[in-house]
Amino acid sequence: MNKRIRRLTGTLMALYLVVFLALNFTQVARKEALNDNPLNNRQTIRDFNRPRGPIVTADGQVIARSVPTPDGQFKYQREYPQGLLFSNVTGYYSYSFGATQVEKVAGDVLMGDTPAQKAEGLFGGADNSGSVVLTLRSDLQKVVADALGGREGSVVVMDPTTGAVLAMYSFPTYDANQMASHDFAAVEDVADFLNNYPGKPLLANTYQERYMPGSSFKIITTGIALENGIISLERSWANETEWLPPQTTDPIQNYGGRECGGSMAQVFYRSCNIPFAQMAVELGPELMVQGTRAWGIGEPIPFDLPNPASSNFENSGGDPIDFANNLPLLAIGGFGQANDAMVPLHMCMVAGTVANGGRMMQPYTIQSYLDHDGNVLQRTNPQVWKTPISPATAATLNGLMQQVVNTGTGTQMQLANGIQAAAKTGTAQLNGPGEPERSHAWIVGFAPAEAPRYAIAVMLKGTNDEISAGTGGRLAGPVAKTVLDYLFSTEN
Repeated sequence: MNKRIRRLTGTLMALYLVVFLALNFTQVARKEALNDNPLNNRQTIRDFNRPRGPIVTADGQVIARSVPTPDGQFKYQREYPQGLLFSNVTGYYSYSFGATQVEKVAGDVLMGDTPAQKAEGLFGGADNSGSVVLTLRSDLQKVVADALGGREGSVVVMDPTTGAVLAMYSFPTYDANQMASHDFAAVEDVADFLNNYPGKPLLANTYQERYMPGSSFKIITTGIALENGIISLERSWANETEWLPPQTTDPIQNYGGRECGGSMAQVFYRSCNIPFAQMAVELGPELMVQGTRAWGIGEPIPFDLPNPASSNFENSGGDPIDFANNLPLLAIGGFGQANDAMVPLHMCMVAGTVANGGRMMQPYTIQSYLDHDGNVLQRTNPQVWKTPISPATAATLNGLMQQVVNTGTGTQMQLANGIQAAAKTGTAQLNGPGEPERSHAWIVGFAPAEAPRYAIAVMLKGTNDEISAGTGGRLAGPVAKTVLDYLFSTEN
């Protein structure tokens, strides 16, 4: 009898141990997987019944907050007081679609789920939610949106010495309030509409899309050529309308088929295509590709928001280009056409690199994370990402870009009160020979040229006749001027 009891006891103990281990494995080891399972909505329901902290701009404007809903389905509703203006930055916090942008990357802080906040919650009140302070300014964001004026495109403004993003806006955009609604059927309809709307409004096109840069890319080609000793300010080019690169019978022309040439300064501020095509061929595939990589092209931008895109020079359809057997494509890439595609944020960083003596700073939008009492949990420290050019090369490019503003294609960016700006324009021609004109209009630059405080990139997408038939200087230049003039007027 005792033997049977011992066997039964042993069996029960073994079964208890199996159940104990299974429960612990489920509750601990598989906790994250279960929480992320779309069929498990218990965690989501709990989260929507907890307070979530605010997202605040650098100038103190609350752009995301949770408000109590005593009679609602959940205890709290997420609101975005400046929805259209900041939705591509804040993102949304949605029951149906989860979180995006700042709402996603800062979710633990906003919910009070970091270890430090949980520890504080043991000794404080029930609400230990935190807040996020951004580097962006709400006043500047509005100026940027107004200057863009409902045209499809993107504008990025940043501090070139730190990488702090001061404004970042693209159009078309959307209202995050509609995605955060507790009317789930309505949210589904909104999402379906936005996903099928031209221009991808749910994407932050400022850093999640890339576009052909046109002549704004000549900053990069010139920097690579200077670093490798291929050119100097003493170099000059013949005035010509076309040039035949190796391996082809199809000549390269300057913009509009015009005659163009002269000194290094002249071909830069006149934006001749042929000299930059020749620079790329003289550099050759290896040095040109290495040079673009030094500028971070081909890598995702190290940004503090989700899913940054990478700019492109050396790939076509996802495959590396054999430039050695396609020198005409290398030549065309030298002046920003062919397979060249740049992220607007990255082009702002390119301008910022010249402004910052050759150092490309890692961009960021989150200045600090705060606990419920306003104490700093974490602060962003500026970091250098790349150093593609020397201070001497940066100084040379700075001078060349000043001449673009003073006498070249970027005179529309001449600033008020005699403040000297530096810039490079770009008009990316997207149409083939004989097709209707279609282009992207760019300007990138910084000011004041002698001691830069702001870098800017403006890109207008050629979705209408005005932009398709225009140039970067004529169309994007006034946008950049409006934004920079406003910035300097607020410093007085």
